[in-house]
Amino acid sequence: LNKLPRIIPSSQPKECNGVKIPVDASKPNPNDVEFDNLYLDMNGIIHPCTHPEDKPAPKNEDEMMVAIFEYIDRLFNIVRPRRLLYMAIDGVAPRAKMNQQRSRRFRASKEGTEAAAEKQRVREEILARGGFLPPEEIKERFDSNCITPGTEFMDNLAKCLRYYIADRLNNDPGWKNLTVILSDASVPGEGEHKIMDYIRRQRAQPNHDPNTHHCLCGADADLIMLGLATHEPNFTIIREEFKPNKPKPCGLCNQLGHEHDELADSLPCAEGEFIFLRLSVLREYLERELTMASLPFTFDVERSIDDWVFMCFFVGNDFLPHLPSLEIREGAIDRLVNIYKTVVHKTGGYLTESGYVNLQRVQMIMLAVGEVEDSIFKKRKDDEDSFRRRQKEKRKRMKRDQPSFSPGGILTPHALGSRSSLGSQVASNPRQAAYEMRMQNSSSPSVSPNTSFTSDGSPSPRGIKRKAEDSDSEPEPEDNVRLWEAGWKQRYYKNKFDVDAADEKFRRKVVQSYVEGLCWVLRYYYQGCASWKWYYPFHYAPFASDFEGIADMPSDFEKGTKPFKPLEQLMGVFPAASGNFLPPSWRKLMSDPDSSIIDFYPEDFAIDLNGKKYAWQGVALLPFVDERRLRAALEEVYPDLTPEEARRNSLGGDVLFVGRQHPLHDFISELYRAGSTQPNEQQRLAAACPEGAADKEAALVLSLFRVVCSPVPLLRDLTQNTAVSINFKDPQFAEDYVFKAVMLPGARKPAPVLKPSDWEKSSNGRQWKPQLGFSRDRRPVHLDPAAFRTLGHVMPRGSGAGVYNNAAPPPATYQGSLYRPLLRGQAQIPKLMSNMRPPDSWRGPPPLFQQQRFDRGVGAEPLLPWNRMLQTQNAAFQPSQYQMLAGPGGYPPRRDDRGGRQGYPREGRKYPLPPPSGRYSWN
Repeated sequence: LNKLPRIIPSSQPKECNGVKIPVDASKPNPNDVEFDNLYLDMNGIIHPCTHPEDKPAPKNEDEMMVAIFEYIDRLFNIVRPRRLLYMAIDGVAPRAKMNQQRSRRFRASKEGTEAAAEKQRVREEILARGGFLPPEEIKERFDSNCITPGTEFMDNLAKCLRYYIADRLNNDPGWKNLTVILSDASVPGEGEHKIMDYIRRQRAQPNHDPNTHHCLCGADADLIMLGLATHEPNFTIIREEFKPNKPKPCGLCNQLGHEHDELADSLPCAEGEFIFLRLSVLREYLERELTMASLPFTFDVERSIDDWVFMCFFVGNDFLPHLPSLEIREGAIDRLVNIYKTVVHKTGGYLTESGYVNLQRVQMIMLAVGEVEDSIFKKRKDDEDSFRRRQKEKRKRMKRDQPSFSPGGILTPHALGSRSSLGSQVASNPRQAAYEMRMQNSSSPSVSPNTSFTSDGSPSPRGIKRKAEDSDSEPEPEDNVRLWEAGWKQRYYKNKFDVDAADEKFRRKVVQSYVEGLCWVLRYYYQGCASWKWYYPFHYAPFASDFEGIADMPSDFEKGTKPFKPLEQLMGVFPAASGNFLPPSWRKLMSDPDSSIIDFYPEDFAIDLNGKKYAWQGVALLPFVDERRLRAALEEVYPDLTPEEARRNSLGGDVLFVGRQHPLHDFISELYRAGSTQPNEQQRLAAACPEGAADKEAALVLSLFRVVCSPVPLLRDLTQNTAVSINFKDPQFAEDYVFKAVMLPGARKPAPVLKPSDWEKSSNGRQWKPQLGFSRDRRPVHLDPAAFRTLGHVMPRGSGAGVYNNAAPPPATYQGSLYRPLLRGQAQIPKLMSNMRPPDSWRGPPPLFQQQRFDRGVGAEPLLPWNRMLQTQNAAFQPSQYQMLAGPGGYPPRRDDRGGRQGYPREGRKYPLPPPSGRYSWN
């Protein structure tokens, strides 16, 4: 994938004297590309903003909402869409997805409970040793399970996003001609699939522009598959760059950079950077990889890409477990492609067509994989043994290279520049300390060279068994299946399914369910949800060699199925520990021993590592929810719902927003005034209002000029709102309509960026210049004259002695400078230089920064240019930058003219000044 340069700094608001200057997104995109539509998979934004992993979490719900607003602003300033902004929040998911959601939420609840217990254990251990800890702050832990449709949090999020959209449409020039669609959690469907369904239905319209440039924001890998499945020539994914080994906050205090932390000397974490993934470049790679000669049928790159997407399902997805013989880290995709290119000559055609699978051809591929399953398992075992052997040799080598004796106390060696730790204390009386160390060594019994020592340096008594962490080998999880030995298939079905491998009927049932899953997933990616009720009813997958005779298996699904309601889904995916998000009578069904569905909510459950090393890689063995039993139990508690809970339990629809300058604004206004209930055929807008014509006209007036109250107490109300909103419904098609998975007529493919295969022959010796951005003519970053003048002060010019190469920096330069941090223990540069040579021994003409400069005005005092620059720089770092004069996120501050919301503080998050520890000071 072609990784573009880092996003330029103009995506961030500039700050002047503590006031944020917003970015004008109406200006041309600085990335040399103009996007038409921006789609936001909101759950990829909500999670890092509510419980971030690399910085302290927000203190309350209001700060979470402001963080979400700022995240969307930054993405908008980078992409700068010109036509559409589509925000999609995960709604009620299909039954096949609910099994994975259930596993994730039960795991999160279990891990949260274990983390709290471990935190309490560590605190008690530190206090028992005489350590000091600040008093534990009593606060309610944020339960990320509340980010599920039907909860009060998601309902409040939808209100906040409606306010945010109205504010931006009224005040941001980059939004003035934009159409905004909000699909909140009340709309059924996963966020990314709601986006894909919108794109598919728009592509089927006669007036659709086939050269629309789409940009989708999200970090999930399946977004790449979904983007390829659209067959749009201009599709780009923007995602936050993954940086491994980022510092994480402490589990005790939730802060970064402790006094005795190895990361304490590192600079504060910068905001995440974004990268673009250009699917057009991936399509070029796939076209080269999948192109085959001498095919008995016409080669079609679009159909080949569809087959590649389908084969990727075998290595695992959100709805099916991966086949035991196909691990993505072992090159399973490459192996499937090689087998596909070998077998496709015999199949007589492609595996898929517009989301429908040809099972007879798929069977040939799977049986070819089954022929090499035994060798795959043996090679996997050999690779694991080889890796273990190398790790053991590495540990022995590291232990051998360690010094035989390491002094302790004040003589303990420490790395240069590291902060002082508990063991590195300065002795008040060095002579007395040295005497005590000699006496201690003379009084201690002599030890033999073979005597082992404990971690604190004292000799360990003989006969004591070494701890597990001191051994040369790490304990491995027990593997009873042993796929590398003969009889692996019998052991697999006995251990995983508790049936005998000779039970052909059961194996056939497992294979049929998996084949149904493959057909369902492909239909879900290309046509939409084929059935809201279907799910794979097993925790494990069959073997590839079992896919025999699948050509005759049915692949049809029940039609007319409906999704769960939001509260019903909560009952299906929540553990009992998260029952506080449910009504009291519903919550009781999860914890009452006499409940008819109490077996759906185990307090503890087993995790099968399934050949893996860590628990998060294992399989959570949770019971599957029986839909009929669940609905029967809920019928008794449905009457207990309050009107507010009943509203949150209903399904909603998309809402379309436009500003006053948008061409649709007058059209929507006329719909309200005329009282029309028929949607416009061209725009497919449904103006559904139960009131009469007079009431609709009044609703329009309120929509145009009403005061929009802010749901976040930190932000102001909108007193002059001119944005209008209307219910939006996608174009409707017949249930058996098939969306064609082809590139539309008139679509123009982007210019190729890969090196041509015949470049050496046709280039006439010219060197190939790779493309690093959206445009081959993109100008590289260069320094302006001011930057060159700055470099001239610190770097020699040319080969000879320059004017500035032997001039000492003036001592006043480094006094109070905050933009060059020093590590603790590092000496100041002026003092070092003054010790090297006398201050009057410098040669050469006086540098420019010591030459006096007079203003043209009469009587003006002389100013040094360097000092003038320092004044400007120091002014930028005054404490005013921590005071957001424009309110959080650039919003003007609201007037404190009404009561605060219950449960939230009146003020926002405090941003204190850095402590005067000398960490960022030269003094």
